[in-house]
Amino acid sequence: MTNVDTVADLLTRIRNAHQAKHDRVDIPASKMRLGICKLLEREGFVRHVEVLDGELNDILRVTLNYTVEGDPGIRHLQRVSSGGRRVYKRATDLRPVLAGIGMEIISTSQGLLTDTEARERGVGGEVLCEVW
Repeated sequence: MTNVDTVADLLTRIRNAHQAKHDRVDIPASKMRLGICKLLEREGFVRHVEVLDGELNDILRVTLNYTVEGDPGIRHLQRVSSGGRRVYKRATDLRPVLAGIGMEIISTSQGLLTDTEARERGVGGEVLCEVW
């Protein structure tokens, strides 16, 4: 059995779908993936996220966001923490990404939060990815 980094897989699928100019991408669902996609939807990086019932497992359908010119809504999507190199930050160490245009997604004791929310709540955690 192989070990798969589900967060890296999610990010790669979204990047590949943007590069191929797809309207949506279907991804095997998990709580972590759903939480990340909901944050991306709330912050306006993707248009819509829904959970579909599959035959064996649920499927996450992510509708991608494009500008009027056809540019993707996500220009940069990168995994920060990985299996071999975990990256943790305190709330005081969190800085705005790209002067507030982008965001980091942080796994905290209070759930998945953006870097702005984590700073406001005064909690730190593992930095999963950065988006702009």
